[in-house]
Amino acid sequence: MAELLSVPLKKPSEVDLVTPLKNLIQSRYSTADKPEDCADAINELAKLRNNAIWKVFEKYESSLEIIYGYYDQLVSLETKIPAQELQVPFKWKDAFDKGSIFGSRISLTIPSLSYEKVCILFNIAALQSAVAAGQSIENDDALKLAAKLFQQSSGIFNHLKSTVMLTIQQDPTPDLNPDVLGALSGLMLAQAQEIFVHKAIHDNMKDSIVAKLASQCEDLYGESLKVFQRENLKHIWEKDWIPLIAGKQAALHAVAEYYQSLVCRNSKLIGEEIARLEQAVALFQTAQQRSGKPSLFQELQHKAQRNLTEVKKDNDFIYHERIPDIKSVDPIGKAQPAKVLPLPQHMSQNFNDLFSELVPVAVHQALAAYDVRKTEIVNAEIGRLRESTTTLNGILASLNLPAAIEVMDGSSGLPPSILEKANAVSQLGGIQELEKMIRELPDALKRNQDILDETDRMLNEEKQADDSLRQQFKERWTRTPSDKLNEMFRSNATKYRQIINNAVEADKVVREKFETHKAGIQLLSQSPSELQAAVPQGSSGNVTNSSAVTALRQLMEEVETIKAERDAIESELKDTNFDMKSVFLSALAKDGAVSEPVLSVENLGQTYGPLQKQVKESVQKQEGLVERIQQAHSQFVQERGSTAGGRESKMCQLAAAHDAFRDLSNNLTEGTKFYNDLTQLLVAFQNKVSDYCFARKTEKEELLKDLTQESSRQATLPTPTQPSYHSGPEVKKEAPPRPPQPAQAPTPQAPPPGVPYPVYVQGMPVPYGASTSTPYPSFVPPPMPQGYNPYGTMPYPSSYNYPGGFPAAPGYGQQQQPPPGGYPQQPPSGYQQPPQGGYPPNPWVFCPLNAFALRLALTFR
Repeated sequence: MAELLSVPLKKPSEVDLVTPLKNLIQSRYSTADKPEDCADAINELAKLRNNAIWKVFEKYESSLEIIYGYYDQLVSLETKIPAQELQVPFKWKDAFDKGSIFGSRISLTIPSLSYEKVCILFNIAALQSAVAAGQSIENDDALKLAAKLFQQSSGIFNHLKSTVMLTIQQDPTPDLNPDVLGALSGLMLAQAQEIFVHKAIHDNMKDSIVAKLASQCEDLYGESLKVFQRENLKHIWEKDWIPLIAGKQAALHAVAEYYQSLVCRNSKLIGEEIARLEQAVALFQTAQQRSGKPSLFQELQHKAQRNLTEVKKDNDFIYHERIPDIKSVDPIGKAQPAKVLPLPQHMSQNFNDLFSELVPVAVHQALAAYDVRKTEIVNAEIGRLRESTTTLNGILASLNLPAAIEVMDGSSGLPPSILEKANAVSQLGGIQELEKMIRELPDALKRNQDILDETDRMLNEEKQADDSLRQQFKERWTRTPSDKLNEMFRSNATKYRQIINNAVEADKVVREKFETHKAGIQLLSQSPSELQAAVPQGSSGNVTNSSAVTALRQLMEEVETIKAERDAIESELKDTNFDMKSVFLSALAKDGAVSEPVLSVENLGQTYGPLQKQVKESVQKQEGLVERIQQAHSQFVQERGSTAGGRESKMCQLAAAHDAFRDLSNNLTEGTKFYNDLTQLLVAFQNKVSDYCFARKTEKEELLKDLTQESSRQATLPTPTQPSYHSGPEVKKEAPPRPPQPAQAPTPQAPPPGVPYPVYVQGMPVPYGASTSTPYPSFVPPPMPQGYNPYGTMPYPSSYNYPGGFPAAPGYGQQQQPPPGGYPQQPPSGYQQPPQGGYPPNPWVFCPLNAFALRLALTFR
């Protein structure tokens, strides 16, 4: 059995992976079909993690496939959910730290999927080294497996060396230090080369080949020894590692000299053979002394000693050749079949992506950017149409058209246009529907304000707790301050608050417009007879057959035609929808990214260009139409003579009220949709903040526990004299979590003309995870969760519940409810009341040490 080294494993901690991941996917990322389809995949991933992080400690070859599968799932999931999105406090302990009798070990907690992937990758390399080191050197298949695993392990450590600092972006635990990882990579490569030496010996290869392999292996061990003996690293390793590496360097040098002596024997170079054998025997002895292992290459040492005795005897009696100085002989050649293998795309042989239905992040962001740009174009064109139509209606209402020319028909009742407007208002619910929608606005506004207020409360509570503990523990409170971590949360909360304030102003505009036209809308909502009674009676001149009336009638027909065309254009703008998912997926598969030309406005213009042209022509057509209407109306007034007085004024009021009703109805519908969409975004934002607060709470409790243990060890009892062989406990150095990096949201923009409420895509800050590579926010409002309660909090610990008693969602440990009927009021039978004055103090209660530690302290006192 070869003396091979294996890297210790990092020890993990249990985490709740299901609840945060499920919340994140449902509130932020869409699947191909339904978000809830990922529930089974999430549960399977949690089971796979639990299997992978503990199975590795069995160090069986079968455990490798399990941890390979979990790592592949992490890699796949990271392409669909950015690493910083998942706020799960992953905690891993240092692999080389043994802790102390008090159980403290160096560890690091970071709420990032990338950190979990790094730690799993470290454990994969460590497990590969353990399985490889356990293989027999007498078996050919075992040697092949060991060589493969050592090379893969070296490749993984080398990969981690160059990526770990970029991934976690803070000081790592010692085992993840780039220098440590580089040293481990070199050691694994040297051991892989040693396996090739054993393989060559096992296969009876040529002596020159074995010598070259061993000579190169000696160089690799020599390089490893230099790195392992650095002052900043040598305290990390196991106490027998450096002696064994030094012994291996000398031993492989001895092996190279021994097999090169066999080459000299075949070439009848007796003097050089003796020099190399003498060097080999001396190096074998040096190797055993350095490593403290007499069995290290003992069989080859005996062979070298026997050969040396024989060749010396032959040289003394037969050859009498001069023995050269070992430094003057030709150096041995080098051969290195061992390589640092690159990280494979998939480690598992039968990889099955659990989250295949999730859209990749690049495609998701591209779709979001495409939707944002598409929405900008659609809203701009619809705004132009609505603004032009509003202007046209205002001009017609001021001229009392078409009612004025209908009155001239001599009809004794109301004009047909007024009756049509009244009928349209009644069919849409009349003033009662408007009043109902207006009454609902404050509730929708209050709902969003409550969610945002609760989110601010959670952030403030977490910050206050951190500031209080920082003030209490001073410099010992080492975790990152809350102000640095929640800066982006605060920024987005401020932008959401600004959006709500803009919506409040929009509500005021709607109410003012409603109050202005309330009387006219109320009249239009009544029955035809009540409406006719409310309109003053009057007479008009007889100009029925005048040219002005004929021209105005034709112009009114053109007005109706242009309005119908605009309705069709607006409907087509809203309904035009091109499936870009397949385009983006193809671009991602071909180029590895979604290029900017695919998302360009010009590309969108090819889809909406014809509609934009129709909008432009319609606006230009209206300018000429309005001019002709005004000219014909002037002629009509001259022919008619005096106006119809109060009757015409009332009809103008009714026409303006009808137009205001249509605008208010559209505005209130959009306002209701705006508040509902904002609710979804705020719930997703609150969910993100909740996960962040829970991760910070977990970290706070762990750090408090460590500080409490440290304080208790320093209190009350005298410190025993420390034995020379006993090293004192080290305080766990818990590193702060990685700051979440929600993308900077765009500043809220003014709404397009004719739409008082902000458009939900253009002005909304992205709550988290948006791409910053383009100036467009990469966020699409998530679907409303099933069973949604806008006032219910997202899952987080009960300490963050609403103070008024809103129920906390299950999943993060709610307080236990009392049993039915309450707790028993009488003590159980056999219970003895404590004596008056209480029990005497128990010296074992306040003692911070366990019984074993106390006995140890008394022994050495």
